[in-house]
This record gives sequence, C-alpha cells and structure tokens, in this order.
Amino acid sequence: MELLTSSYFALFLIISIGFALGKIKIKNISLDISAVIFVALVFGHYGIIIPKDFQRMGLVLFLFTIGIQAGPGFFSSFKEKGKSLIILAFVLVFSAGIIAALLAVLLDIDINIVSGLFTGALTSTPGLAAAIDITGSPLASIGYGIAYPFGVIGVILFVRFLPKIMNLNIKEAEKQFQKSQQVSNPEFIKKTFVIENDKVVGKSLSELKIRTMTKGVISRVLHKDGLATTPTKETILLKGDIVKAVGPESAMSKIELLLGPEIDKKIPLNPRYDVRPVLVTKSDVVNKTIAELNILHTYSANITRIRRSGIDLAPTPNTKLLLGDKVVIAASVDNIKQVSEAFGDDSKRLSDTDFFPISLGIVLGVLVGKLSLVAVSLSFSLGLSGGVLLTSLILGRVGKSGPIVWTMTGAANNLLRQLGLLLFLSSVGTSAGGQIVSTFEQYGFELFLVGGAITLFPMILGVFVGKRILKIDILTMLGGLTGSMTSTPGLAAIDSMTDSEAPSIAYATVYPASMVFVIIVVQLLGLL
Repeated sequence: MELLTSSYFALFLIISIGFALGKIKIKNISLDISAVIFVALVFGHYGIIIPKDFQRMGLVLFLFTIGIQAGPGFFSSFKEKGKSLIILAFVLVFSAGIIAALLAVLLDIDINIVSGLFTGALTSTPGLAAAIDITGSPLASIGYGIAYPFGVIGVILFVRFLPKIMNLNIKEAEKQFQKSQQVSNPEFIKKTFVIENDKVVGKSLSELKIRTMTKGVISRVLHKDGLATTPTKETILLKGDIVKAVGPESAMSKIELLLGPEIDKKIPLNPRYDVRPVLVTKSDVVNKTIAELNILHTYSANITRIRRSGIDLAPTPNTKLLLGDKVVIAASVDNIKQVSEAFGDDSKRLSDTDFFPISLGIVLGVLVGKLSLVAVSLSFSLGLSGGVLLTSLILGRVGKSGPIVWTMTGAANNLLRQLGLLLFLSSVGTSAGGQIVSTFEQYGFELFLVGGAITLFPMILGVFVGKRILKIDILTMLGGLTGSMTSTPGLAAIDSMTDSEAPSIAYATVYPASMVFVIIVVQLLGLL
C-alpha cells in the first residue's frame, strides 16, 4: 500500500491501532499505551520503518517532561530513598553483567557478542556505544540487535504483570503512597483557640515566632472589642483574644500549648477583610521565597497555606513558589486585589505553553549528553537520554533562571509526555520488529535465550532484594526496576498503569546511576 511508505501516515496508523488494542481488557488487564509498541513490531517485521528521528524526538520530549515534573521532588526523594534505589540499580546491572559473563563462558559465546547482548538486554544505547568503542567489533551491534527486542518487550511485560503476580492492587498502593507522603506533607486543618497563657499576653506575633516554632499559621484574630482582623507581625495578643490557626495536626497541638485551649467558636470575617486562593502565574514571583516577596510588610497580607500538585504545604519564609501554585491569601479587601495582581492569578496563563524553555532545555540536555567524563581510566558519557534527563531534573529543581521559567503546568507536561511516548514507542517498535526474524534465522534461538536471561533474571533478583531487603513499596520499585534496566518503554507501561508520580521519580533517581553502571560493566566485560 503506497500510503504506508509515508512515515507520518504509518506513524499515526500505528498509534491509532495501538490505542484501540490497548483498550481491550482480558481479565481486567490491558496493555494501554504500551500496545503501540507491539503494533509497531508487526509493522516493522513487514518492512515499515518509522525514521529514527521520530524516536529521538519522542525520547527527548518524554525524558525532558519527566525530569521537569520530577525535578522538584527528585532531590528530596533521593535523600529519603536514594540509597535503596541506587543499591537496587547496582544489584540489577551487575547481576546482569555476571549472568552475561557466565553464559559467555558456559556456552562459548564470543565476548564481543555478549557485550552487545548485555547492552541490548538493558536497552542501553550509551552502553552499546561504549561496547563498540572498547571491542572495535561489529559483533557488539549484532548482539545488541538480538537482545534488544526482548529487552524492550520483556521489561514491559514484567512490570505490567508484576502487580498481578505479587497480588498487589495498584490503586491501593497509590493510597498507601499518598499516606506516606502525608507524613512529610500532612493534611491541613483549622482550629480556634483562646489566649489564656500569661507568657504570651502582650506580645506580638513577630516576638512569639509562632510559624517558626509550631509550623502553623495564625490566619485570623478576634479581639475583645469584637473586631476580627487578619494579623500582621505587629499584632499584639491579649488575654481572652480568640485566634484561628491553620496547619497540620502536630502544629495545632503546639499552638494549643503555646497560646491556650481550643474552643468551638467561629470567628466571623470582618467585611473589610477577605481570604481567597490566588494562582501563581507571574514569572516575577516564580522561584522566589515568601521572605523575598515580603507581602506581609508590603500588603499586610498573610499566606496561610500553599496547594501544590494536590498537596497542602505549610508556608515558611524559605518556601519557594512555583508556577501553578495555589496560595491562600488573607488580607484586607483592597490589598488582596493588589496581591492577586502581583501573583498573576491568571488561569488562562496556565493553559498556555512557552516552548522556548522546552527547546532551550532540550538543547542544553543534548550538549550535556555529549560531554565525556573520565574516572580511573574509564571514560563514559551520559548520552542523549542521560543528558536530557539529568538536565531537565536540574532545571525542574531550579524552576526559573532570570526571565526563563523552566517548569510547566500539569496539562502541558502530560500532553508533551504522551506525545513523546507515542513517537518513541512507534519508532523503537518498527526498528526492533525488522530484526526479529532475520537475527533468529542467522544466529539461532540460543542467543535470544541468553538475551532473555540477562533481561529477566536480574529483575527477578531485583524484586526479591527490593521487597525483602530494601523494603521498597511497589510503585517506587516499578520505577526503580525500569530505571535500573534503563527501559524508557518500561516506564511508559507503568505510566499508563498509575496516576502516581512515584514511579517516575524513582526512575529518574536511578536512571543516571544505572547508565554509569552499565558502561562500567561493559568495560569490565571488555577486559575478558
């Protein structure tokens, strides 16, 4: 069919069929977006190839959006779970290397082919580049071509069916993960207290340092004269005053000890004051701390809480505001309008996407991937994937550089991420599909089994170590497994299984380290 020779027609035909098949459920299991790669394999077998430029474009879009989204939480996650995830990556990559070396000896397979099988089984293009550089042999490319198809498919199937095999409910796992997140980001509540502690009577809020001491915020004060006001740092607390506080349960307990007992009374809002949520959409405000904005001094306004990615955060002077944050402001009616204008509060701005930071960030990522790093006579580079991912993680964490806002809204991020996935899976699938039959006919079934063993057995070992020894939750483990195996299609499969960011953060945490481990193992295999 002449139309199939047109890459763009074939591309969207693969995506359409893949989406249709992905919606089919058998015993409540479906492939979702991952079905695209299986359709692409069939097309590739019949000689229909999507150009690799689509693969690279999709790859950089997918990894860049992951990094930008995961960046703010990546470094804190690295501190909390980073050691466990790095151990998981070490176990997977080095066990794969050991299996590859053992099978090379037992089955008398050329080590150059085995180096390629190892990198193909872990779908690591930077690893293949290192293998070719070390061996100087085309056999590494052949081994890569044999192992790569199952390296792609095997990881996808493994992570898709692992929750079922382990009898784990992904939705329940999401709830458990959210509960664990609430330990560091607890739910906010509101309580009212009466001032009875003589030690605080006659002192101002700035003297008491309530926010610093308790992690709670005083959002309203009702004096004996019956006037309710939004407090400033100069507000003096008097005996019998009633205050409204906002914060986590732990903060409420501390405020009660500091000020006085909780009472069941609502404080009516003075008509001259207002409390409303305001969206952060102005670039001048993005990435600035609450202390730098100093809205309490400028507008006599208080930020009582911050809503970010569905989580309430306790505002502190060092809290940086990000694009799309929803901050709850308490201030006078006149001043709250000025605060709203200063923060932007433009929902339309959130629906717009500035492509300059995206394109510039990807350019920087590609350049970083080209850099060669040298350590103890071993040289390696991050490659396209590692460079883009590492750069986007840093940019996501930085948030803003001068007038450039690197962060994106959730809607824009999701759209670009899915577009990148579809381009990547379509091209990877057709490329791998074209090699399945020819490599089998030329090199036999033995090498496929070796590649499959290098893919599967390390993941089985990784699940045992992750669950039994490292005590990693299933969502983080799935992301850690795909990151350790440097499998972007595997992450794509997980991405369609859950709405949680836990797998993406775990993937982003271990992916750079795993790529370094792969290149080290390749160089060690070369010594054999």
